[in-house]
Order: sequence, then structure tokens, then C-alpha cells
Amino acid sequence: MLKRYEWSIIIKIALLFIVLCIGAFLLVKEFYVYLLLVLPILIIQLIDFFRFQQKAQDEVNQFVESVHYRDFSRRFDVKHAPMEIQALRKGFNEINATLKGLTKEKETQYQYLQKILELVDTGILSYEIESGEVVWMNEALKKILQVPYLKTIHSLSKRDWSLYHEIMALPLAKSHIVTAHKDANPVKLLLSATAFQTEGKKYKLIAFQNVNEALDETESKAWQRLLSVMTHEIMNSVAPISSLSYTLKNLLNQSKDKMPADSWNDFEDLELGIETIRSRSEGLLKFTETYRNLNKITTPNLSKVYIRDLFENLHTLMQPTLAQKQIEMDIILKDPELMLEADTNLVEQVMINLIVNAIEAVKETHEPLIKLSAAVSASQKTVIQVSDNGYGMPEELIERIFIPFFTTKKTGSGIGLSLCKQIMMLHKGNIQVQSKEGGGTVFSLVFNQ
Repeated sequence: MLKRYEWSIIIKIALLFIVLCIGAFLLVKEFYVYLLLVLPILIIQLIDFFRFQQKAQDEVNQFVESVHYRDFSRRFDVKHAPMEIQALRKGFNEINATLKGLTKEKETQYQYLQKILELVDTGILSYEIESGEVVWMNEALKKILQVPYLKTIHSLSKRDWSLYHEIMALPLAKSHIVTAHKDANPVKLLLSATAFQTEGKKYKLIAFQNVNEALDETESKAWQRLLSVMTHEIMNSVAPISSLSYTLKNLLNQSKDKMPADSWNDFEDLELGIETIRSRSEGLLKFTETYRNLNKITTPNLSKVYIRDLFENLHTLMQPTLAQKQIEMDIILKDPELMLEADTNLVEQVMINLIVNAIEAVKETHEPLIKLSAAVSASQKTVIQVSDNGYGMPEELIERIFIPFFTTKKTGSGIGLSLCKQIMMLHKGNIQVQSKEGGGTVFSLVFNQ
């Protein structure tokens, strides 16, 4: 490739050496007249060699400049170049072509990796450890945190201080479950961190995985197994007691006439005690049967339904109760054609439970109001909301209201919201709640369709 260029240098040096030798010989022999003839040749050779080197230096400078600015599209003209630098330009063109290919391959790999990171559901965040400057965050993370941009990791502290603190304290090569607050709703995130160094700077790479649904599903299955075992054991134990108390009561009634009159008071006390045992055992059986409903629903019967029809049915059903209690209901539906693929009966049951809870929540509110609304979220999910202007709930209760048996009502069974959550999970969706003491409550039914 560069042999011609090298041979040009060798020839020029050889000719210069020969002329210098001749000049030295003439100088030693004191042939000054001939020496004057040789000196111009020597000067011409030196000037030619200098120009030759200068041209080569200019070519190298241009090549270095193109590499510095990554202008690998530059082509060095070989055809019209002086003979002695044609090989040099050809070599530069070949190097440029190789670097261009490598750059293109690197850019393709970068674009490919970027697309992969944008498609995954896991949020990715990378920032410089020393300055906190965020160098990369994918769309999944933007949706999880609901932020369009983070200049530095420290700016996250203004949005969610607890999450920021967990990120900063997260050890490398370990995973940790934390709670983030998205739309005032707690979201469980699994954080994993690693670090790398490049160009003398250290960076931290963090993966955010939303495990809310996975935890909800695991928790739901655990409760179902517990309820199944518990209801089975309770019914097996209580059913014989109820049957035996009924038999004992009949036997007492049959022997009443045979007993002396002065023993009737004791008899009545005994009869009352057996009746109490029978009544409470039957109540316990009914109570247990109620909780078995949590395990009865396994597969929803899905069909297309207009949300406007769903709202109309609910309004017709609940209007007498609302009118009696002087509660106003507003229905907000900007898109009358909005549809949902769901089990109508189950979804209606969920909303009835939520409306009944809302009626209870606004009973002491001046100008009580319940709202039904539906829309498509930014993430293309159908969201139905039931909101009220009631007394709200304290923060410590929000995470407990979906637990079976938990209730704040004196006459409540603690089954309503647990059943609502299970029905939403059967629809591949979830139920969320926002509430503030004195600021009302909003239940959101999120359908992933």
C-alpha cells in the first residue's frame, strides 16, 4: 500500500546522499569550479525533499482532522494527486473506509440496544455517581415514575423523597423492594443496581421492575388457600354442633311433660342455652359460607359492553337508595362509544360495592356527591373511577382495606373490597385507591386492554 511512498523517500535520500558525496569529494580535491555546479543541484534536491515532506505532512494533518471530527465520509483524491503521495492517499481512504464501517456497526448496535431498552417493561436509569447527572432513562421508567425528564438523580428527591433515599442507599449487586408513589398510589418496585466506569468516570445503573401485580397475585393466592382451608375446617367443626344442638332441643321438648313443675325454670334455662348454641353455630356457618365466595369465582365470562350502558344500569339500580339518602350522583363520560371487554355481572358487583361504600362515606357530608367516570389513560388503559366527597381514609388504612376480614364498619364483613380486588385480577387489571382525610376517596378500576 505505502511501498511506493517509501521507495520515493528512499530514492530521494539516496540521490541526496550521492550529491553530497560528490560535493564532499570536490571540496576535498579543491575543484571549486565543479563544486559551484553541484551546489545548485544540492539546493534543488533539499527544496524538493522539503516540499515532498510538507505535502506528506499536509496529507497526514487532513487525515488526522477527519479522524478527530469523525468525518469518515471524506475521500482523498488519488487520481489527481502527485505520484509520490497517491499511495498515501489511497491508504488514508482505506483506513477511513474501515473506520466508517466500524462506526456504522457501532451506531447500529447502539440503536439496536436503545430499541431493546425502550421495549422492555423494566425501567432503566443510569447516572454519574459524582455529579448525579442522568445520562439515560428509558420510556418504561418515565411511565413508572411519571416524569418526562430527569436532569440529575437529585431532582427526584422533590418528587418522591423516600424513593430517592432508597436509590441512593441501594447497595450494588443486590435487589431491594421499595415503595414509590404514583398518582398518590403506592407502587411496589424491585430495584437492582450495578456500577461501571468509562473514561475515568463512574456510573450507576439501576433497574426498576414493577412487582405490584406479581405481589398482588401471590398475596391473593395465599389468601385463597388460607380461606379454603379455614372455611373447610370451620364448617366441618361447626356443622355437627349445630345438628347436635337441634337434636338436644327436640329431646328436651319431648321430655318436658315428664319433668316436675318445679324443674321447669331449670329446663327453660337449659333450653335457652341450647337455642343460643344452635343460633350462634348457624350464624357462624352462614358467616363462613359468605367467605367461601372469595374462592368461587375462577373464570370471568368476557363480552364487549358499552360503559354508558354499565353506568345507566348502575344509576337505575342505585337511584332509589341515593334519592332516599339525598345523595347526588354525577356521571362523567366524555366518549359515549367507550367499550370494555369484561364480565358485566362481576364488574357491576364491584361497582355496586364501591358505590355502597361511597354512600356510607358521605352520610355525614354536607351536599354529598358521588361521581362515576371513565376514560382511556395515557398508557392506553381503560379506567373507571368511583369517587366521593366523604370523610376519606387515613394513610395507614389504605394498604389494609383489601385484606380479607379487615373492616372499619361495625356491621361489615371485610369481604367487599377483597372480592373487588380478586374480580379485577381475574380481568387482568387492578384496583387502586386515593384517599385523604377530609378530602374524599377515589377508587380506580384499571383494565389492561
